[in-house]
Amino acid sequence: MSSEPMAIPAGLVVLVGPPASGKTSFVRELVAQGRLDPETVVSSDEIRAEFFADETADAGSDAADARIFDERDRRIIDRLAAGRIAVAESTNVTQQARARLVAIAERFGAPVTVLRFPQGEVDLLGQNEERSRDDVTAADVRAYAAVMGREANTARLRAEGAALVYDVPGRGQGVTPAQAARRFTFGRV
Repeated sequence: MSSEPMAIPAGLVVLVGPPASGKTSFVRELVAQGRLDPETVVSSDEIRAEFFADETADAGSDAADARIFDERDRRIIDRLAAGRIAVAESTNVTQQARARLVAIAERFGAPVTVLRFPQGEVDLLGQNEERSRDDVTAADVRAYAAVMGREANTARLRAEGAALVYDVPGRGQGVTPAQAARRFTFGRV
């Protein structure tokens, strides 16, 4: 990778990676380094926490998921309609999840950039063990990683409408989230 940061155009940035792949740590570093404003990141986990902070039993239901992703879409639409960048922080490993986001971007003529988090299973499982969350099992991590392996290679992502696709390095490549964040710059409007 070159020493110059990769330029991400203003538009929709879709993070794609299984749980524990480093997506949240990466975006936190982007914000901490001033590369993104906090409101740029639209996180399904943060929306879940906002909506269901005291209702853990209901937070994982299908109805809850529908409400969370409808709200995520609304926030992304608001940002794109205003000509601002939006970062969709969810797993987004399935074509169905990405198609919903690409359709939103197309409504606003916004380019789609995909940032992939292709970590190996050993690193994913190790990172999952270190997290303070207990709602994602090792089996869940493996299942998401398998889906990503089948459904989120660069050629497929480009065929689905991504203008740019970049892999974000992580632990498996000896790169910290702070170092990975410094490899990207984001367009501003």
